Amino acid sequence: MRDVSTIKKIVIKVGSSSLCNHKGKIDKEKILQLVLQISKLKKMGYSVVLVSSGAIASGMGALNLDCKPQTLPEKQALAAIGQARLMQIYEDIFQLFQMKCAQVLLNHDDFDDRKRLLNLFHTLNALMDYGVIPIINENDALAVDEIKVGDNDTLAALLVPVIEADLLVLVSDIDGLYTANPFEDKNAQLLKYVDCVNEEIENMAGGASSHIGTGGMMTKIRAAKIVNAYGSHMVIVNGNRENSLLHIFDNEENGTWFNGSGGQSLNARSHWLTYRTSSKGTIVVDNGAVQALKEYRRSLLPKGIIDVQSQFLRGQVIDIVDCQGKIIARGLCNYSSEEIKLIKGHNTSDIEDILHYKDYDEVVHANNMVIIGG
Repeated sequence: MRDVSTIKKIVIKVGSSSLCNHKGKIDKEKILQLVLQISKLKKMGYSVVLVSSGAIASGMGALNLDCKPQTLPEKQALAAIGQARLMQIYEDIFQLFQMKCAQVLLNHDDFDDRKRLLNLFHTLNALMDYGVIPIINENDALAVDEIKVGDNDTLAALLVPVIEADLLVLVSDIDGLYTANPFEDKNAQLLKYVDCVNEEIENMAGGASSHIGTGGMMTKIRAAKIVNAYGSHMVIVNGNRENSLLHIFDNEENGTWFNGSGGQSLNARSHWLTYRTSSKGTIVVDNGAVQALKEYRRSLLPKGIIDVQSQFLRGQVIDIVDCQGKIIARGLCNYSSEEIKLIKGHNTSDIEDILHYKDYDEVVHANNMVIIGG
C-alpha cells in the first residue's frame, strides 16, 4: 500500500526518548545507530535533513541533573549548554562515516516571514548540495511562548514544504498509531496505514507521551495533517527497533504510514497561510460575510465586518471569525487594524471618503485567503 518509488528527500525527526537512556541522559550508542542508518540512506540516493531533539537532555547530562527543571529560564539555560554538546557528539559520530553535518536553529517566526523562509530554503538546499546533513532544532535558548513552535514534531512538519520533502519520518519510542493507548488497553491494535487524518484518527491519538520528550501522539497527528496537506507522506517508527529507518522502505514496512497522495493538497500559498504563519489579529464578520466567504469564495469587504481585535499592520496575516468566535478563514490583510475600525460596516465606495485614500476595494482578497476546514 505504500508507494516509496517517488521519494527522494526525507526529513527525519528524532525525539529525546530515542536519543536518551532510561535515566534521560544522551546515549551515544543510540546516536551511532541513527547516524549509521542515515549513512545507508544517503548511499541509497536519498537526501536527508535531520530534526533532532535532545538539547535539554544533553544539558542535564552536562550538569549531572537527575530531573528536568520546571521553569522556562532553567530549561533555556540547559538548552544553551546542551545544544553545543549535542552537536559535538553528532559531529564526532558523523565523521566516523566520512560525513559532515551542520547546525540550524529555528523558531516559528522564521516560517512566518516570507523573506526568512526563502533564505532558509536556499541555505538548506545549499547544504544538501554540498552533501552535508543539516541538523535542525528549535532555538530553545531564546524560545518563548509567542515564538515557540511547541514541539519538534511540528517543526519537522513545517520543514517539509520548505525543502519540498517527499517523506517525514518521526522516530519515537512507540511502534506507531494504535486504535487506543497501548499502555492502558491491551486490545489496542497498531494501524499500519492511514489514508486520511479524520476525527476518528484524531480520537485514537489519546494522550500517550514519553516522560523524557515533550510531544505526545496528538502532536504527531497534527504533523501528519500538515505534511499530508502538502501532498507528502509521513511515517511513525520505533527508534528502539533495529534498522527501523531502513525497514520503512522494505517489505517489513515499519510503523504507521500516513498517505499524502490520497486527497487534494494545498498549494504553496494556501499551505503557508494555514500552517506556517501565526495570526497577528482577528476580524469578526457577520453571517452574510461568512456565507460569501465559505460558499462563494468571495473576498472580504468592509461592509461585512463587525469588529476588529488586536492591533496589526497591513500585509500581516489575520484570522476571520464569525460572531461565535469560530475561525472561518485566514488571510493577508490589505489594511491595518486602525484603518479597518474606521471603514468597518461601510460600503467599498466609502473607503476613500473615510481614509482619504483607497488602495484596495477588499480588506482581504480571495486570492490571499484560505478557508479553514474547507
